Amino acid sequence: MLNRCRLVAATAARLGCRRGLSSGGAPPPPRPSRLLLAAAVGTAAAAATVAFVDQRRRLAALPGGALTAVTAAAASDNVQPTVYSETKDHALYLTIHLDPRADKREVLRVAANLQKLVDKVCPPDLRDESDETWAGVGFGYSFYRAAVGQSGSAASVDFSYPHRRGALGELPSTGGDLFIHAKSNQVSKLFELCQAVTAAMPKGSVRSFEDIYSFVYRNGRDLSGFIDGTENAADEESRKQIAVARGGGSFVITQRWIHDLAKIRDSKPAELESFVGRDITDSTELRRKMTGGNAFEQKKQFEIVRQSMPYGTVSGESGLFFIAYAASPDNFNFMLDRMVGKGSDSHSDDIMRITRCVAGNYWYFPPTSELAKFA
Repeated sequence: MLNRCRLVAATAARLGCRRGLSSGGAPPPPRPSRLLLAAAVGTAAAAATVAFVDQRRRLAALPGGALTAVTAAAASDNVQPTVYSETKDHALYLTIHLDPRADKREVLRVAANLQKLVDKVCPPDLRDESDETWAGVGFGYSFYRAAVGQSGSAASVDFSYPHRRGALGELPSTGGDLFIHAKSNQVSKLFELCQAVTAAMPKGSVRSFEDIYSFVYRNGRDLSGFIDGTENAADEESRKQIAVARGGGSFVITQRWIHDLAKIRDSKPAELESFVGRDITDSTELRRKMTGGNAFEQKKQFEIVRQSMPYGTVSGESGLFFIAYAASPDNFNFMLDRMVGKGSDSHSDDIMRITRCVAGNYWYFPPTSELAKFA
């Protein structure tokens, strides 16, 4: 669940690449606890990162380069910019619940024009790596079926999010109609983007919304002190294969977790490590936590690209906003079922002893060609 790894190189840090992660924004998935306290984004070899930076600069320098390298690359393969790109210093997670009477076609139109709103906040001719913003939009299961119907690229896929309950806690299904994930090195740009999106929505269409802003903590650690993920695919192409479905769409899971920081603070490192399944110093996976014979060494059955980050305030709630992309919702279902004791070992994830999930949903991020039809 945690995710992020910072490369020491200043240039790479500007890109928002976190060391120890291995997919454009995600961590490992042993067990949903690792799922939570091990989610991460974009970590690769320093050489790969530098090569990617160089590529971005070359693309950005092209004549009429209104799009950043990441945005341009995503557009070329029909994938939204946030799906397998690396994380940045901050992220916006905007969940919107619509009024039942909302004009769905008008809402789709606003969603389809998200990049135009991004361009207003960060004019293409003025932005650089310090303030560029990448954003993507997804739809909840019920809204997508009602608004897009059988013509949608995910019409045949059930990506509804069931409520789950285990011995150590619940994974509530809190729903939502629209979800926007945006990344930037300047939180002010994300704040402006949230304002722009909510203002652009059709009058009276929004019943409620929640905007969460995340940040990098201690050079890529979760608020619990553990490194924010270490098993995302290291190269962009691998992350793309994991996160992108045929045609360019991607399925997304979001969960908001509130940490029991008092309990974490009062617990001994060894106890916390037993809950998370990783060494708190270097994030090494603990063999004794794995079950099922040789499961420690085998390739993960279901992979995801994590992009989770810490959020919160000292005076209020704080924890981890877990977000990950995958080519199928089956990848998420497998992990969450294990988390509540429905796996082969029937064990619930011990991570739930120090944190609790208060919100969750699945989303579908359509390919850019499908979004264009809504504009």
